[in-house]
Amino acid sequence: MSGSPLRTSPWLANTAVWERGRLTNTPYLIGYARVSKEEEQSNAAQARALKAAGCCRVFEETASGGRWDRPNLHAMIGQLREGDVVVVWKLDRLSRNLKDLLHIMDRIEAVGAGFRSLTEAIDTTTAAGRMMMQMVGSFAEFERAMIRERTSAGLAQARAEGRIGGRRRKLAEQQRREIAESVTSGRKSGAEMARLYGVSEPTVSRIVAAYRQQQGE
Repeated sequence: MSGSPLRTSPWLANTAVWERGRLTNTPYLIGYARVSKEEEQSNAAQARALKAAGCCRVFEETASGGRWDRPNLHAMIGQLREGDVVVVWKLDRLSRNLKDLLHIMDRIEAVGAGFRSLTEAIDTTTAAGRMMMQMVGSFAEFERAMIRERTSAGLAQARAEGRIGGRRRKLAEQQRREIAESVTSGRKSGAEMARLYGVSEPTVSRIVAAYRQQQGE
């Protein structure tokens, strides 16, 4: 057969797909197996389950699910074609981070490929599976909205109480003045005041500089 291999959308039932050298009515399944380095186990069990599910190729990786820089994951995504279906043993094998998971799903969908999770029985090549992933996306957006709302409420409360954002100062205003006056008057050195108040010398230098600026020196 000449020309480009024939590819069709995974959502079109009973249509022919060119499966790496032959026409078939079933999509080309590509598996992805991952374990974390901390889990002290191999991908063997996942790989067996993926091959039993019909995967023609399995990309295996040993890396944290919270990391985005996973070379085999990106290699798999880069080789996807329209009509392929990515298969994982469990949803968190793709990513433990919900935001990253949805981003990966968007990239899979962008090339016209589908996605299946064996454990959760999610299959985006079906209407029910696509609806489930939409629900996951809705929950993620709700979670982000709640975080923004709690953050805004916390900042508003802090402003109402006269507090500002950032790390709380270790030294009280009176202590800062004592440090600045002791150093500028020559009674103590910066190093001595740093040891006395348990702060670093650069901190003392900043306090003295701010004091001198206030004094118009």
